[in-house]
Amino acid sequence: MAAPGWSRWLVPPAALSVHLAIGQAYAWSVFKPPLESSLQLSGTQSALPFQLGIVMLGLSAAFGGTLVERNGPRWAMFVSMVCFSSGFLLSALGVATRQYWLVVFGYGFVGGIGLGIGYISPVSTLIKWFPDRPGMATGIAIMGFGGGALIASPWSAQMLQSFGASTGGIASTFLVHGVVYAVFMSMGVLLVRVPREGWSPPGWTRPAVASRPLITDADVSARNAMRTPQFYLLWIVLCCNVTAGIGILEKAAPMIRDFFADTATPVAVGAAAGFVALLSLANMTGRFVWSSTSDLIGRKNMYRVYLGVGALLYLVIALAGNSSKPLFILCALGILSFYGGGFSTVPAYLKDLFGTYEVGAIHGRLLTAWSTAGVLGPLIINAIADAQETAGRSGPALYTTSLYIMIGLLVVGLLANELIRPVSDKYHEKPAQVAVEEGQTT
Repeated sequence: MAAPGWSRWLVPPAALSVHLAIGQAYAWSVFKPPLESSLQLSGTQSALPFQLGIVMLGLSAAFGGTLVERNGPRWAMFVSMVCFSSGFLLSALGVATRQYWLVVFGYGFVGGIGLGIGYISPVSTLIKWFPDRPGMATGIAIMGFGGGALIASPWSAQMLQSFGASTGGIASTFLVHGVVYAVFMSMGVLLVRVPREGWSPPGWTRPAVASRPLITDADVSARNAMRTPQFYLLWIVLCCNVTAGIGILEKAAPMIRDFFADTATPVAVGAAAGFVALLSLANMTGRFVWSSTSDLIGRKNMYRVYLGVGALLYLVIALAGNSSKPLFILCALGILSFYGGGFSTVPAYLKDLFGTYEVGAIHGRLLTAWSTAGVLGPLIINAIADAQETAGRSGPALYTTSLYIMIGLLVVGLLANELIRPVSDKYHEKPAQVAVEEGQTT
């Protein structure tokens, strides 16, 4: 617990130390080629650790959310550090002994638990420290998850170049990752604090609820939140937004090359890699910029932008994507910034609807939408592109159908967002019960 006078601005760096580390998951593709060549794996096999990691992220966040709320952010960050670092150490052993199942188990299962617990570990704490700017606060932390790959990708590539792409070199790279990330994440474990009961920012007064649509001063438990239509509507909103964004993110490099393959300005391999880096930057920046904007215009309005404008950007790509390279790039950057912004805005949206009582646990359950979207988005894009290629089509025609499907999903999400209303009083916790539970936690 924070001592009197302790600065709340030390909490975002604590959260960033965890999120920048676990954001390495987005850089897994760096390890795919050396693993495939050294262990004779297929592309599908080399993707298994990442896929299992994302599944475990959603499951551990969903099932571990209540434990995170009960035991506090320091416990959660420590568990995340142990699991995530141990995942790399087990993977190092698996590669060194040529036991690929150990890599899948280590990075995917054990490390995936670290991903999920680490992802939700600072959420409720940040919201309690920044009741005046919850979108900005969660945006800072979750921006780290989006930007982790910008650090991990070149770092991992350089180590593989130095150690070699053989099994010994890959094992050494995994070993260094495990040790360095343990040290880096321990900064968050040591630094994080929770505010004392009744604390509020100096000079800040809570605005009247009547002036803030959808925002409540009451609290809803995670168990009761699962009984509300608001939870499932927001689940649909997040799932649709993530499916649309991850579809482009997963196939960005081949997509831009296919779109302009038959034009006067084809895209080279190096330029396509630069496009992927730009998308990662947009993903990271959107997590902070758009979530901060939501503090000004409201969460529901912000999701109207993500879903409505996102659908229009997809329509532009579908109708005129290969007519102008700058137009294609700008639309893709906008979609990926909305993808990232959707992640960082949703904790504040949950706080508005359900209060701060068990917002971390509710957030964990909602992240099952991410696990679902992580399967749907790439499946839609890849399956349709493969089918169109088999039918003899090429260029933008490979993606036209899937782009219109993404537009439809965003419209579904937009309608779900419009149906969200304040949570009924019957789901609210009694103030005395909240005080007792929070006292037991402390």
